[in-house]
Amino acid sequence: MHPNTANVAARLRELGADGEVRELTEAVPTAVAAAALLGCEVGAIANSLIFAADGEPLLVLTSGAHRVDTSKVAEQLGVAKVKRADPDFVRSATGQPIGGVAPVGHPAPIRTLVDKWLAGHEVVWAAGGHPHTVFPTSYEELVRITGGTPADVE
Repeated sequence: MHPNTANVAARLRELGADGEVRELTEAVPTAVAAAALLGCEVGAIANSLIFAADGEPLLVLTSGAHRVDTSKVAEQLGVAKVKRADPDFVRSATGQPIGGVAPVGHPAPIRTLVDKWLAGHEVVWAAGGHPHTVFPTSYEELVRITGGTPADVE
């Protein structure tokens, strides 16, 4: 098991999460790829997207069926600018690579928004710290384990 995945799995256990991290036969760096491999709707994939909100890391857990409206998110947060982070910023903030960023297991807490759209799915799939790993969860559990704020992000 990759060290990032082991870290995420341990953190999920500490937080009392129900799902277990699963290693997949191939990388699933996009919501479409993950949904195809898991046999679920794209909307049930919780994309973990890292943004820079006035230079500070922001994690947006959004449905794979959505694009994040950065202007709307900036307004909700009361910041001047929200922009997509580059790979180095993502790795620095999370310790994980783009395509595998988990909702938990980061070096320090990250301000988090959780797309309300995910509440429409009984099972939501999130990355497990590496592009080859995912875990099943729920909207409610994502909000709880991340300390995230429910939000309309599209």
